[in-house]
Amino acid sequence: MPQLNKLRTALSGGSGGDTAPPSSARLRTALTVFFALDGFLFAGWVVRIPAIKHQTGATASTLGLALLGVSAGAVITMMLTGRLCRRYGSHAVTVVCGVLLPLSIALPAQTRSALSLGLVLLLFGAAYGGMNVAANSAAVDLVTALRRPVMPSFHAAFSLGGMAGAGLGGLVAGSLSPSTHLFALAGIGLVVTAVTGPVLLRYRPVPGTLADEPQPAAHPAHPHRMSSRARRIVILFGVIALCTAYGEGALAEWGALHLTQDLHADPGLAAAGYSLFALTMAVGRLTGTMLLERFGQTRTLVTGGATAAAGMLLGALAPTVWLTLLGFAVAGLGLANIFPVAVGRAGELAGPSGVAAASTLGYGGMLLGPPVIGFMADWISLPVALTTVALLAATAAVLGYGARNLAHT
Repeated sequence: MPQLNKLRTALSGGSGGDTAPPSSARLRTALTVFFALDGFLFAGWVVRIPAIKHQTGATASTLGLALLGVSAGAVITMMLTGRLCRRYGSHAVTVVCGVLLPLSIALPAQTRSALSLGLVLLLFGAAYGGMNVAANSAAVDLVTALRRPVMPSFHAAFSLGGMAGAGLGGLVAGSLSPSTHLFALAGIGLVVTAVTGPVLLRYRPVPGTLADEPQPAAHPAHPHRMSSRARRIVILFGVIALCTAYGEGALAEWGALHLTQDLHADPGLAAAGYSLFALTMAVGRLTGTMLLERFGQTRTLVTGGATAAAGMLLGALAPTVWLTLLGFAVAGLGLANIFPVAVGRAGELAGPSGVAAASTLGYGGMLLGPPVIGFMADWISLPVALTTVALLAATAAVLGYGARNLAHT
């Protein structure tokens, strides 16, 4: 039986008592919760970076090196996660990562040096990278079964979770230590996974089969092997994802520091900067399905990249806090749908392998961006370093236009 038919059968629900697979609505809701949890936990960590920087005595350069631990852990794990998804199913891997990510988020606040911070961030990055590949692979399967471009809605949940995590972090920054705050986030994450995880585990896709292939014998011998053409297209969309995820990572981990260090904003307002960025990304992604259905992938990619470039130039170079916040908001709106479109397209072409390859490039940009920004901040200045976000967003717009004959328009 084709995998797509099995997925449709699972989504149809039915009368099976407690053993029946979840309906499409419950499955989509559970997966949405995991995306939101991912954003919530990540934002909870990033808003405490200034405090942990002070706690460890790190300079901008040594902090950048420590943050490279997140990058290394995630990138190493991502391709492995693609293979695990094919073997055990993306739902099971998502739930396992939903346990590991909360456990690892409590560790950075226990460090007292940049070296120890970098080592524990390897573990945090591994869990974060695994969660992103597994959840995106599960989302691609569900999007294919629903036959609607709803991928941006899952990433909207990530952004809303990020907004909530950053907002909470801003509220407690002056009253709770990083250790207490991150321990509380770990507890919240474990409870959410315990409640939501069983819904995903009730439906377990057959490993090693492309969810996007409607024909039963299309790739019988090598179901997860990409053709050379598909690999080139996956890499192209992965680079597009990298260009925009670089901006997400830069704003997540350096936005608050830019507001406090360069513009002298108080910690609560600085945390609100990332929360505003996440909010506008969420708004953009909530309208993403409508934009894709009305304008197609190419126009969505090009317009988004150009908007993000303009917004980030303002956010990086504006002389006041409020203009900087406006720039962050415009950048979030522009970046909103580029990453989910790119990763979704890669998943359509090559299933978990495509998601893993594009995510490795894309999240590599998100996670490698902060250390690059850190080095540039020491060599030149942080505002100038942040203009690289605008440069890469413009590059994504150009590549998106160049891919117009490869994407569904």
